[in-house]
Amino acid sequence: MEIVGYLASLFIGIALGLIGGGGSILTVPVLVYLFGLPPITATAYSLFIVGATSLVGAWPKYRKGLVDVKTAVIFGMPSIAAVYATRKFLVPAIPDTIFTIGDFTVGKPTAIMLLFAVMMFAASISMIRKKPCKDCPDDAEIQYNYPLIMLEGVLVGTLTGLVGAGGGFLIIPALVLLTKLSMKKAVGTSLVIIAAKSLLGFTGDVANMPIEWGFLLLVTGLAVLGFYVGNGISGRVSGYKLQKGFGWFVLFMSIYILINELFL
Repeated sequence: MEIVGYLASLFIGIALGLIGGGGSILTVPVLVYLFGLPPITATAYSLFIVGATSLVGAWPKYRKGLVDVKTAVIFGMPSIAAVYATRKFLVPAIPDTIFTIGDFTVGKPTAIMLLFAVMMFAASISMIRKKPCKDCPDDAEIQYNYPLIMLEGVLVGTLTGLVGAGGGFLIIPALVLLTKLSMKKAVGTSLVIIAAKSLLGFTGDVANMPIEWGFLLLVTGLAVLGFYVGNGISGRVSGYKLQKGFGWFVLFMSIYILINELFL
């Protein structure tokens, strides 16, 4: 099963390189179901893997001028604070048993996987329903709705801290709607935000659990390699069709997790 897990780690990066966002949503399921890690550990490791891969992806975007640094700072600072606080204080404070109904008990690991499945479901619907943009402007006057941007940053940071996903499917629409960034700049800027909040949020776990650095770096390296592969072939295939197909895959994965956690 570990060999399949390593191949899946490569696929995580390929998916992220191909569709530009959403690929990291698979990281936690790969770590839990293929490598057998506990959900709490998997969400922590996912932050590092997602953060490192996003950092690699952000650099070429920055060189092309597709990263708005001011927006990244305004959105990123409350998001970083929220994800760090969530991993450092909130996750350890969640009780091992959330609630019990008869013989059915929802514990901390199950609750986190259920929340993750709900986020996967929302991400899949967003990718499936998204329409191709034919008349999207490349540049527009950037406007800042500071209260909403900061509130969105805190929300995304908290969710990221709980489930270990990058949250690009939440960040990109927020940047487009709240700052009027073009889609290209929103994607590039979101990678910087994801990298910063995920890697800094991961530091909140270092003191709370032992880290198997050899394993973590190997999986991260495969994801980064996959990103370069996916990014290299992204121009040869339809990004819209890929995103829609990947959305259906994520939808089925979310349903599988729900069934597995609730009934198996």
